[in-house]
Amino acid sequence: MYDLAKKALRAATKYGASEAEVYIIHSQKTAVSIQKDVIEGAKENITTGIGIRAVVNGAIGFASTNIMSHIDEAAQNAVSSAKIQDSDPDWRSLPSDQKYPEVSGIMDPHIKNMELDDCIGHTMEMMEGAKTIPGIIVTSGSFSRSHGKRLILNTNGIEISEEGTGVSGFVDVITSSGQTSTAYDFAISRRNDIDFTCIGKNASKLAKRSQDTIAIEAHRTEVILHPFAFSDLIENAFIPSIDADNVQKGRSNLIGKRGEIIANKDLSIYDDGILEGGIETGVADDEGVASQKTTVIEKGEFMSYLYDTYTAGKDNVESTGNASRNSYLSTPSVGTRNLIIDFPQCDVVADTESGVYVNTVIGAHTANAISGDFSVEARNAFTVKDGQLDKPIKSLMISGNIFEMLKNINGAGKDIRKVGGTITPSIRVSDISVIG
Repeated sequence: MYDLAKKALRAATKYGASEAEVYIIHSQKTAVSIQKDVIEGAKENITTGIGIRAVVNGAIGFASTNIMSHIDEAAQNAVSSAKIQDSDPDWRSLPSDQKYPEVSGIMDPHIKNMELDDCIGHTMEMMEGAKTIPGIIVTSGSFSRSHGKRLILNTNGIEISEEGTGVSGFVDVITSSGQTSTAYDFAISRRNDIDFTCIGKNASKLAKRSQDTIAIEAHRTEVILHPFAFSDLIENAFIPSIDADNVQKGRSNLIGKRGEIIANKDLSIYDDGILEGGIETGVADDEGVASQKTTVIEKGEFMSYLYDTYTAGKDNVESTGNASRNSYLSTPSVGTRNLIIDFPQCDVVADTESGVYVNTVIGAHTANAISGDFSVEARNAFTVKDGQLDKPIKSLMISGNIFEMLKNINGAGKDIRKVGGTITPSIRVSDISVIG
């Protein structure tokens, strides 16, 4: 990979780039799928690809290929793309070589060397876990393990080489007797430390407990949001407003609000690219800027937006190490790393006299990313009475505003979960509108 990257850099400069960057990934992924109580299939994919950014007179061009014999052509295409574009007055430069942190917990040889039989075995564990609860059908599910390497080189001295692993499991179930009810559970890790039996068992228990529902009247109440539900709302209604690109384009609710109290004074939110074992942990972001821990909110006070190199240059600040790519096929843009929700913990259900508990939500993607307004359907929701989950709720909509929610948080559980790149406990919020 290193020789290929050097070849691509030489080609880009030969064709006229004043700066150039090469991003190469090589990944191996095994996926096993479940449909209606049986393993539907298993497949292994190996992907190698290269993306090349070329800068000519302040204009940026990009090209990619997954055919390594076409690297020279891709470099030429990136330079040609830059040459036909106007110079960008906001462009500063690609990042330069810097001191990188040490990170841990992102590479597990057990996952790297996991055989297909082991992958199928873990998938069976989820199904068997679900079947420990009578009257359950596993409607769908999946197991995935991955091992990948990435290499980032540029003409300013950046040379990043990193290897990592990941494993995940997901199960969706439905009751086969009594009132129809569905539920799911999910777990993801960089290490081979997931209890896959527990995933299936948790989903089935929740589906059974969600039977025999009641209707409730519309009212305002305390709502406890399971990590699945809260992370969904944060991702769709809050994170867009801390993206520096959105701020610079006038698409953020937090423009000009640095230093203001925007949340409960016990709430802090961090974006941590060096978190041990974090799903988005690495020594650098996806353009080679050293990873760091960025305080977004500290004790209620809004502290920082998230930047990649380009948006940082526009604001004359340093990048926060938040350049992110979906794949080698795309250029970097601002993205979160490991977003950590920090609030004093308690037994949040036992500490709640009356309210509603929501496991998951549907429709968070329809939230207004600028205002933070949302209206979502709650799934596997329960009334809370005298510190206990009481009755399952037949149908429930919850609506509100994410920025008001941050101010009205008044409790957090001890059940911290990694939901992709968001790490959060259950969160209790006061004065939320619920409609049965």
